[in-house]
Amino acid sequence: MNMNNKTSNEEVNNNQETNSEENRVELLKAVHHNGIVSLKRHFSEVQGQVLNLDAYGPVFVYHVKDDSNDVYSCVFFLRELVARFQSGKDPAIWMASFFIELMKNKGGKSLPKPASSEDEAKAIIDKVLVPKCIEEVRQEFAPEEVHAGLGWNQELGPIFEAGFPAIKEGNNVCAFPLHLLFTHLQLNRDPSELLLQGLYKIRKEHGMD
Repeated sequence: MNMNNKTSNEEVNNNQETNSEENRVELLKAVHHNGIVSLKRHFSEVQGQVLNLDAYGPVFVYHVKDDSNDVYSCVFFLRELVARFQSGKDPAIWMASFFIELMKNKGGKSLPKPASSEDEAKAIIDKVLVPKCIEEVRQEFAPEEVHAGLGWNQELGPIFEAGFPAIKEGNNVCAFPLHLLFTHLQLNRDPSELLLQGLYKIRKEHGMD
């Protein structure tokens, strides 16, 4: 009797795993399809693929052609696409906005080649990522003083943080892991957008806007 129970439990577990894997595949297919449909409302030629990033799970790569036949590529995370498609807001406009931004620089924009070594990644962070984030954050809120630069968090390791020195009480800083901002850069996403969203949230909390 016990043996039978054990067997049936294992069967149930296996079935559950199979079901959840099937559900996951269906979800990825649906999100991928919805992304293509959304982008086709704004662009005539759209292609897409699903990739798996070690640290972030499935991501969706979309390639869009402009009128000059130049191709622009941008990557979206599963979580953010699911949230957009379920939000009731128009995901097509949001998704298209990333490509419209990329198309301001003519000639196409493919995904950057992944850094081939830690040294190369460090050089990109030091020479591209950090200066870009500092400049974008300061420009956005000029002439107000904004603190922006690298920091260290016990749990997250190296971080980029930005905040308002003028706020003396309560939360005045937002911070993101450096590897997350670096990943955004490698996916043709503007890493400073995360910082700006965080800073506007702080301003809202303090009734500054």
